[in-house]
Amino acid sequence: MKKGINIWSFPEGMEIAECARIAKAAGFDGIELSLNETGELGLQTGEKEALRLKALVSDLGLEIAGLATGLYWSYAMTSESAANRTKAVDICKKQLELAAVLGADTILVIPGAVGVDFIPGCEVVSYDKAYDRALEAVSALAAEAEQAGVSIGIENVWNKFLLSPLEMRTFIDAAGSDYVGSYLDVGNVVHSGYPEQWISILGHRIKKVHFKDYRRDAGGLHGFVDLLAGDVDYPAVVEALREVGYDSFVTGEMIPAYKHHPEQIIFNTSESMDAILGRSGSRG
Repeated sequence: MKKGINIWSFPEGMEIAECARIAKAAGFDGIELSLNETGELGLQTGEKEALRLKALVSDLGLEIAGLATGLYWSYAMTSESAANRTKAVDICKKQLELAAVLGADTILVIPGAVGVDFIPGCEVVSYDKAYDRALEAVSALAAEAEQAGVSIGIENVWNKFLLSPLEMRTFIDAAGSDYVGSYLDVGNVVHSGYPEQWISILGHRIKKVHFKDYRRDAGGLHGFVDLLAGDVDYPAVVEALREVGYDSFVTGEMIPAYKHHPEQIIFNTSESMDAILGRSGSRG
C-alpha cells in the first residue's frame, strides 16, 4: 500500500506547490488534490494548467493519489432541484476530465444526501428518491468514467445515505461498472460501525481508502482525532485490507489542520501511518 495525504490536511489557501513540498518532506508517496469552484484547481481549469500541476507534483517525486472535491455538499445528485442535480453531474464530469490529465486513477464522489446535520438549512430528501436519483446519475456517469480511464469512488460520509456496507455493496453492483467502486473512509464508519467489516464486505470494490481516526465518546465532528488517538482498530483494518488484496493508496485526511504550527500534523500523520502500515520511518 502507498501512503498519501489529502490536501485538506494543509492550511486553507496554501498553494499546491507548497503542500506538495511539505508532503514530500514528510515522507509521503503521493498527494490527493481537490477540485474547487475557483482557484488553482477549479472548474475553470483546463488541460494546460492541469498538466502544469501534474509536472509540479511529479518533479517532487510524488504521485497524485486521487482527486477529491467538496463541491458535492453544495450541489447534490439527489437534490430536489433539477438544476442542482445537473450541476453535480457536471462537476463529476469535470473531475473525471481533470483526473485523466493529472494521471489520477480515481475520483472521490459523494453521490448525494438524505440530510446533513452539520450543514445548516440543508435540504432533506426522502431516502427512496435519493437512492433512485443517485443510482441513475452514477450509472450514467460510469460510461464517462470508463472513457476517461478513471474510477468513480463513492465515499461513505455523514449524509444519512448508504448507511451500511451491505447497502453500499448493492449500490455499487447496481451501477453495473468496474469503474464504480468504494472510496472507503475508515474514520467515517466508526460512529456507527466497524471499518474492518466494511473492508471485508466491499472487497475488490474498494478503489481508494482514507485514513482518519474517531473517538466515539466525543461524538459529533469533535470526535475526529489524530491517527491512533481514536477507536479505529488499525491492526484489524490493515489486516482486512491485505486479505482483500488492496494495494493502492491509503490517504490521510486530517481535518481541521492544527491552529498553530500546522505543518506538524503532516509529519505526525506520516509517522503514524508508517506505524500502522509497518513501514520504517520515511521522513525526507
